[in-house]
Amino acid sequence: MLDRALAHVASDKRTHLLRDHLIETARLAARFARIFQSNEWAEIAGLWHDLGKMQPDFQRKLQSVLQEDGKAGLTLSMKVDHSTPGAAYAVRQLNMYGRILAYIIAGHHGGLPDWSGDEMGKAALKARLSRVKDLGIWEEREVKDFLFRPLPSQMPTGKDPAFWIRMVFSCLVDADFLDTERFFDPELSWRRTRFPSLSHLIPLFSSYIREKCEQAPDTPVNRLRRWVLACCREKALDDPGFFSLTVPTGGGKTLSSMAFALEHALKHGHQRIIYVIPYTSIIEQTAQQFRQIFGDVVVEHHSNFEGPDDDESEKSLWRLACENWDAPIVVTTNVQFLESLYAAKPGRCRKLHNIAGSVVILDEAQLLPVSFLRPCLEVLKELVKNYGVSLVLCTATQPALTTHKAEGYSFDGLSNVREIIPDPEGLFREMERVDILLPEHPASPVEWADLAGELMEHPSVLCIVNRRDDCRELWSLLPQNTYHLSALMCGAHRSCRIAEIKDRLRHGIPTRVVSTQLVEAGVDIDFPVVYRALAGLDSIAQAAGRCNREGLLVRGKLVVFVPPSRPPQGILRQAADVAQMMMSQGKISLSSPETFEEYFRRLYWIQGDERLDSKGIGKLLGKDDELRFSFRTAAERFRIIDQDLLPVVVPYGEEGTRCVEELKAQQPNRRLLRKAQRFVVHIAPRTARELTREGVIREVHPGVYVLEHGSFYREDVGFDPHGSAVYDPDELII
Repeated sequence: MLDRALAHVASDKRTHLLRDHLIETARLAARFARIFQSNEWAEIAGLWHDLGKMQPDFQRKLQSVLQEDGKAGLTLSMKVDHSTPGAAYAVRQLNMYGRILAYIIAGHHGGLPDWSGDEMGKAALKARLSRVKDLGIWEEREVKDFLFRPLPSQMPTGKDPAFWIRMVFSCLVDADFLDTERFFDPELSWRRTRFPSLSHLIPLFSSYIREKCEQAPDTPVNRLRRWVLACCREKALDDPGFFSLTVPTGGGKTLSSMAFALEHALKHGHQRIIYVIPYTSIIEQTAQQFRQIFGDVVVEHHSNFEGPDDDESEKSLWRLACENWDAPIVVTTNVQFLESLYAAKPGRCRKLHNIAGSVVILDEAQLLPVSFLRPCLEVLKELVKNYGVSLVLCTATQPALTTHKAEGYSFDGLSNVREIIPDPEGLFREMERVDILLPEHPASPVEWADLAGELMEHPSVLCIVNRRDDCRELWSLLPQNTYHLSALMCGAHRSCRIAEIKDRLRHGIPTRVVSTQLVEAGVDIDFPVVYRALAGLDSIAQAAGRCNREGLLVRGKLVVFVPPSRPPQGILRQAADVAQMMMSQGKISLSSPETFEEYFRRLYWIQGDERLDSKGIGKLLGKDDELRFSFRTAAERFRIIDQDLLPVVVPYGEEGTRCVEELKAQQPNRRLLRKAQRFVVHIAPRTARELTREGVIREVHPGVYVLEHGSFYREDVGFDPHGSAVYDPDELII
């Protein structure tokens, strides 16, 4: 039976033997898990994951495909549960420890399940296992001999059980995806990029840095940047673990942290560098800078094009297109990185095993989500302790993430964090080049019209506001040649605008810009005057980094004002409130690390201990002797952005238009989805539903939406939900 059993049938009637698929998946999964000493578990998971396909009903399903012209088994609606039988077999063989493999095997298509609970009902693992009555087919001697492997007697000691299960799950699903891809599309599998190792990239980086230093003028700021770079290279020789890089904005953190990561990886054998950026809106500049140095080995991953949950579809488009972070350099976002670490879906978890043995740089570490701060820190500690990760907290405003115990306040944070810069406070004093004007009356707002009049007094000025609506309103009150920057513009559009703004400033052309906070991290623009709407102290410090950045003026000027509208509810408003309180008490010195220590301490303290894990993630995945975890519920609750914004691909420019047309004409693949990320705008669900009904937005594949009508995307402000005043209503007839 086993020798004849099929795993897959292609549209051209080629067959993939189950035995071959199980052996190859087991081999790959074991290879992936070796880095965290779990190869035995991963091998068994791979060998047993598709045992359910031996069921007669499943084999009849595949045989029917061979006998029917024009039908591929991957597009049929298979109702035979092929995931649970392998899970039940694992429990039969390993008793309590079999639950480990049961989670992994049962979830390898639909996602890691909860053990039990009303929310999942029949989909809970406990209920699924109870429905498997007959395991006789796997008791045959031929099958038992094939499936036999020495069984692990216990879990690895010292690892968090729930996270370890998720990591082994990652090894299985990536191995399964890769072997399935190799069968269905051998050419695509063969074309899959074979990346060079990090050791081959170091000469490229050294050459780039050498040329950049030779061309840079010998200014005080550039001398300090070279010193920061030297500190990073020296500290890279330290043992792996936690590091902090506390450097003022404009101090060269991006390239210096990459220098640290490369040298550290070379010294200790790390496999890749993962650069984590807070905002989708500013990832393009950093990724592009790294591509200039390293070429196409840089993978940029932020937008989530997610298909529907599909438990049985073998060749879902998403299985082959989702990222697995196998590149030597990955640039991603806080949301993508952190949510993946608590994910349950195979597509999101696929990449996790490739985080092991990496150097992770958390750029702007102060922007870790406060409502999930505790589970974030716990998983970062786990990565460093048990998965060979070195982690760099990179920021100008180092948050109070280390353990603190004081009267009325206790915080179990990170320990043994080594600062890369010998004297951060001295560096801040050396790089101070901006006068900061705080509001005389922090509770008295200024009207937009009055602020617009004040901005027009400056030939070149940047004004940063808290909301997209605020950005649009203030921009509309300024002269027509004023630039608008917000996340309603796709990444390619923003990059083009920022390049244009930088070029104008470089040539001394008067330039006014109104922007949301997207320019506060990773965007190296340099204005003589910057205005910043009242926000958290970290945001104000970031705004100061866009002012007199190169130190070419004696002093730049940052003006903090109180806007007519408050920041959005949640952490942004709480941060502004803490800043406002400290301003009223006269406790502000943005050149002092102690100011930020106090600011973050207050910000975390006012949350209270429970609100640092607002959705109870720790309880859902906490240690349990009977391994009763709620993976699915934890993944659903761990959403850094509560509102599910819809990613819509817009036809910006020739390349964006071509990308939209390709998505409409063909099935998406990883190359196309990577390209599409640069043309994505994230839209509120209600707006998206309305425009979908009107035919303005169309779902061309499950989870992939495109903007059909270019009149709803403007050159000056990006996406306009009301459409251009000149669009032809006939365009909306479909």
